[in-house]
Amino acid sequence: MKECAQVDRAVPCSMLARRGRRPPYFSIVRGAADPPQSARNATTVTRLILGMTILWFARASDAITLDGVLNTALEKNPAIQQAKLNLEQASGHRLVLRSTMWPDLRAGVPAGVQGGKRSGESSTRVFGFVRGFLTQPLIDAAILPSLRRGDVEVLIAQQQLNLAVEQQLHEARLAFYSALYNRALVSVREQQREHLDQNVASQDARIRAGLADRTAFTSATMQARELDPMVEGARRAYNGAQLELAQIMAADLKSEKPLPDPEGELKFAPVDVDVESEKAAALERRTDIKLARLLVRAANEDERIIAAGYYPAVNASVTGDYIPVTGIHREGSTSKVDDFVGSEIREGAALSWNVIDNGKVGGAVLRQRKAREINEVELAKLETSVGRELARIRNDLLGIDAKHKSLATGSESARQSAAAIQQNLGSGLSSQLDYRVAEGSALKTQTGLLEASYLQNVALAEWDRATGRYFQFSEDVR
Repeated sequence: MKECAQVDRAVPCSMLARRGRRPPYFSIVRGAADPPQSARNATTVTRLILGMTILWFARASDAITLDGVLNTALEKNPAIQQAKLNLEQASGHRLVLRSTMWPDLRAGVPAGVQGGKRSGESSTRVFGFVRGFLTQPLIDAAILPSLRRGDVEVLIAQQQLNLAVEQQLHEARLAFYSALYNRALVSVREQQREHLDQNVASQDARIRAGLADRTAFTSATMQARELDPMVEGARRAYNGAQLELAQIMAADLKSEKPLPDPEGELKFAPVDVDVESEKAAALERRTDIKLARLLVRAANEDERIIAAGYYPAVNASVTGDYIPVTGIHREGSTSKVDDFVGSEIREGAALSWNVIDNGKVGGAVLRQRKAREINEVELAKLETSVGRELARIRNDLLGIDAKHKSLATGSESARQSAAAIQQNLGSGLSSQLDYRVAEGSALKTQTGLLEASYLQNVALAEWDRATGRYFQFSEDVR
């Protein structure tokens, strides 16, 4: 089986744009013997640009795209590597099943020293000869199902490899989206906390000027500090997503190399999916359904192999002895008539038929038939659930789209309202409660928009998996 690491274009990898990063803040400390002001300004600007450039390229070199994550997981993921080894094992099992149709050839070389004295013979003789046995099945009802079972064994291993690749790449994709979401969530909440810290400083200045009491300052401080656990929670979630990405990519966690930093940002774009047109294609493309069908075929062939015990079997046999010398006594012979005269070949055929079954064959057939019927029921359940799953994902996408439209409508007004109340807060026209409500609404809308983008990307990943379009192999089997 030849797999291809090319991700299907249905995967919305193009939705991930390069994420812009703000340059870090540089603080320049002046020494005792400073150069002239113009030289200091030029040197400061040069160092600032050089430092930002170095940090930009250093940061960009650590970033990894979604395609890079998927390709690395395809090459190094332990579960995928184990599935590849299972495929090689299935190829060996196919050779074992095919061996039932080939002849069985065995050879022996008896040799030794023979004692005892007869008339006209020496008492001790050294002997050696070659004995061969050849058995060829002529009629065996288990041969054809064994050949088919060997082929199905390899197909099952191939689809198990496909399924392992799909599961691991899907988990990597979700972890990538989770990292982008939580990193953006940290940024949004830190910006909100910065606004609240500015309000705390403003209230402190008003207290010093005698324009406000300490109640407003305490309320502003509590409001700012409420965001601290939210920021730390989002940061821990981002680190957890990074760790999950590293594990899926089989990165060396013992080394000092930093965890993978996903590149890009989550984008939202309205999408429209058609359940009916994708349902039929999903039944043909989905890896788990192909695997379930193969398991039904395998159980059916196993039943035929066991049921072959009911039918007669005919085996041809050829035995031969090559004796380079004469006068060798057979074991237990008492006269020359029973001795080996020379080399000989004997042919024949043997017929075996289990006429009366003591339950050994019939019971095994019955157990295997029940296993096949169970596989058929599971396959029917899996095929039936495809339509319901696609309809559920489509409803999720519609709900996310409606939520995003609602939040996008109120986002700008919430931001403007918070800015206006913040201006009025300094002049005493708005209360601290009004500012707290306005900032909370602005944060809620920003977080909601970000969450809608994340949920849409996750739903699209689930849609690609449910329709069997998540990725494709260059040589796929049904």
